[in-house]
Amino acid sequence: MTNHDVLCVYAAMGDLTTQMVAAANASDWEHLQDLEQRMTAHVAVLKASEGMVRLEGEQRARKATLIKQMLDNDRKVRDLITPWMAQLSRLINSTGTERRLVNAYGGV
Repeated sequence: MTNHDVLCVYAAMGDLTTQMVAAANASDWEHLQDLEQRMTAHVAVLKASEGMVRLEGEQRARKATLIKQMLDNDRKVRDLITPWMAQLSRLINSTGTERRLVNAYGGV
């Protein structure tokens, strides 16, 4: 893997996180999951190969900029999905409580 290849992977990951923000904004959870899987694949590539590459100067600064972009997008995705996750948790707990009541007292 060359320096250029590494930066291309980081750029692709930056694009993916931008798409993840759009998917979360649209509540398109399946697409978000697909994007997360694609992101995981890129991370695996970097883990396997990035250690052999040494970035310096502008390349290092570009990598830092891309990582900052990814972190900003990750925060946006978390801000968007946290309320949905809380709502889903309440729904699951409500269903679980209802099921326990039915099991304890029988259906009406």
